[in-house]
Amino acid sequence: MPRTTRRQFLAGSAAGIAAVGTLGFPAIKVRAAENGPVKFGLLEDQSGNFALFGLPKLHATQLAIKEINDGFTLLSGPTGPGGTGKDGAYSELADTLVESGDKGINGRQLELISPDPQSEPRMYQQLTKRLGLEDEVDVIMGAFASANREAMRPVIDQMKKMYWYNNQYEGGVADKYTFCTGAVAEQQIIPAMQYCISKFGKRIYIPAADYNFGQLSAMWTRAMAPLLGGEVVGQEFIPLSVTDFTSTIARIEQAKADWLMMYITGQNHANFYPQANAAGLKRPMGSSINLAQGYEHKRFAAPALAGMNVAVSYMEEIPTPRNQAFVKRFRAMFPDEPYIQQEAHSAYVATHLYAVACRLAKTTEQGAVMEVLESGIGIEAPAGWMFMDPATHHMSQHIRMASCDENHNITFVQEWPSIEPWWTRRLGVNLVKNPEFKQYTPADDPAFKQFI
Repeated sequence: MPRTTRRQFLAGSAAGIAAVGTLGFPAIKVRAAENGPVKFGLLEDQSGNFALFGLPKLHATQLAIKEINDGFTLLSGPTGPGGTGKDGAYSELADTLVESGDKGINGRQLELISPDPQSEPRMYQQLTKRLGLEDEVDVIMGAFASANREAMRPVIDQMKKMYWYNNQYEGGVADKYTFCTGAVAEQQIIPAMQYCISKFGKRIYIPAADYNFGQLSAMWTRAMAPLLGGEVVGQEFIPLSVTDFTSTIARIEQAKADWLMMYITGQNHANFYPQANAAGLKRPMGSSINLAQGYEHKRFAAPALAGMNVAVSYMEEIPTPRNQAFVKRFRAMFPDEPYIQQEAHSAYVATHLYAVACRLAKTTEQGAVMEVLESGIGIEAPAGWMFMDPATHHMSQHIRMASCDENHNITFVQEWPSIEPWWTRRLGVNLVKNPEFKQYTPADDPAFKQFI
């Protein structure tokens, strides 16, 4: 492909970042040099509102890169759960990290390039361009908030660069160049709602962050509630800058909700939990993000998170040999890490899976690596078996329902060894046959539209 110089790119960007989705410049070079280091671009928040989540992802990526450069890999293959597991659930092995016979990727060491996007969408756009055009990285991973992912994707798609989003999110992205390793709505929202409705009652109140993650997650909840026997009795969308939740707590009491479905996020929103506890708000809670992402059960004094129930793809407390081995390795490298959270696990798995795909392709050339990822490949992650669905570029997940008690102890009360990312596939998404570059919402689904 013709290579765009930095000067040409900037000339084409005269309309500014706000118009990034309309730029029309040639694709940058995507064929790997096949010598020197493998350049690994990473954009995770090291400062700003989302640094609490970005730093563990950075550290997990650093751990995986060290393991790869030292000649280790996670077990992988095209088989489903049970290959190295027992009854599709727990591994009999103490660890799934084994020798790869390869120091780095095809004999090339990985070099991490990880500038700080500071939790700002504009910085994500600028640094994505820098990684692609100036650093000429072989792959780009990163972003916590969906808003930052969506700031990156137009740039990614126009540069035709492979991008990995290693985060739980609201789902729906169908993008030829994007691979998602975190859990999506059908893997977290639906199991959590099903559990909470059956246990606590049908009346649901939704506090949600006022950006696309919160808005679309709330839409999923409204769509699923009648199908699961529930009823949404109130919802509100809260700006990320809000730290005082007095009025929200009052509205929840007035709605007489049986339980809350929580989609608030970021360090500012975490203030809800101690404030609700101080105000005497005693409602069970469900979520797709708490505990596993922001480790509120560790950060706040009990019983602020009592009654929180989350469908998680990973938590540090998972009591399996494979996870305990992972935790030991992680803490040997980062002994001061406050908590190994769900997104750190996704980043760790993604880095190893990328290396596996490059070795199978016998190259870091992007097209060949993407073909391997679309061929049907899975990996034995610390949480359990995960499989990259070729059609949707999303992964099956081993999901556990985590429940937090009055003392902030975590119990896993239900388990799904493998939930597939089925929803966009049901809408006809098949990125192998039909490349797309959009995000679907429940409003695009005729089966859900009647409820929202």
